[in-house]
Amino acid sequence: MNWIWGIKAMAVVAGTLLLHGCVAPEPRQELFAPTDAQMKIRSAQTRSFEVKDQTIAMRGVIAALQDLGFIIERANEPLGLVTAARFAEPNYYDVLGVTVTVRAQEAGKTMIRANAIYNSKPIDDPKVYQNFFAAVERSLFLVKD
Repeated sequence: MNWIWGIKAMAVVAGTLLLHGCVAPEPRQELFAPTDAQMKIRSAQTRSFEVKDQTIAMRGVIAALQDLGFIIERANEPLGLVTAARFAEPNYYDVLGVTVTVRAQEAGKTMIRANAIYNSKPIDDPKVYQNFFAAVERSLFLVKD
């Protein structure tokens, strides 16, 4: 007789767990809300350059990345996207990756945004991006017509 109550209790618990698994959790509203920290890092990652042609800007970005020791993994001119990576010093097993987007803007300007990661962790140090954009500026000076 007790084993029947045990089976009934297990059935109730199993049914409750199954029903609980079917209920979708309520999405958090703040999940995609921008924060001040995100806006700050985005402003450090983005620069506008006086370049009319997106192709020239892409060439400047690729040249800058190569000058910095990166290996270009992908370059898609229609999307304005360049991805590259390199082994980081002093530990050559650490990996530094970067994704750069190039977008034409109004009045002969081009917006360039870089997003760098170090061993799968985002880099939010503004100095890193300042150094990158200084290299891009030098490269654009050399590749401009």
